[in-house]
Amino acid sequence: MFTGITRGLFPVVRVECEPSLLRYWVDLGKLSGGIELGASIAIDGVCQTAVAQEGTVVRFDAIRETLERTTIGRLEVGSKVSVERSVKVGDEIGGHDVSGHVSGTGEVVEVRREGHDVAVRVRVPTEWMRYVLPKGFVALDGSSLTIGETDPASGTFWIHLIPETLERTHFGTRVAGDRLNVELDPRTVAIVETVERVLAARK
Repeated sequence: MFTGITRGLFPVVRVECEPSLLRYWVDLGKLSGGIELGASIAIDGVCQTAVAQEGTVVRFDAIRETLERTTIGRLEVGSKVSVERSVKVGDEIGGHDVSGHVSGTGEVVEVRREGHDVAVRVRVPTEWMRYVLPKGFVALDGSSLTIGETDPASGTFWIHLIPETLERTHFGTRVAGDRLNVELDPRTVAIVETVERVLAARK
């Protein structure tokens, strides 16, 4: 489990492509201490398994399902990824429960910058919008974010970003057309689907 509180951006230092498999190495620097092989680490919001480590550099393997559903397949040497280590008992939960099981990707369609206020409009499949509610939660590239204004008809919603988030994540450099990993809030999904099921049964 993760909290959606990204610890910073870390460089991809090596990439190897094979059929239906991408091996990639990330220099986790200060976050590399105490990693056990098999540990879960969120890379751009995607739960990945640490399969090897040399010094501060950790290797991950992404299989077809991950490559088709997320942005991991676009990584190359020099890319920087958002990273979060998994939660330990007693850790502060500063964001919301995040599993790293990405629902799919969304597209940045607009970025507004007015002084310290940066807002990003994201488009997702319209069927997801029943789970995207104002003041609710969504994880984008692993960052726990509060949903702003929504437009269900167009499949878009806004997120508003503070300077701290911009410094620790990709959002400060995002432009229209960029893809983001999206994880819908599982509690919202469960509640919405339960209510819909109950209402449908009463008809």
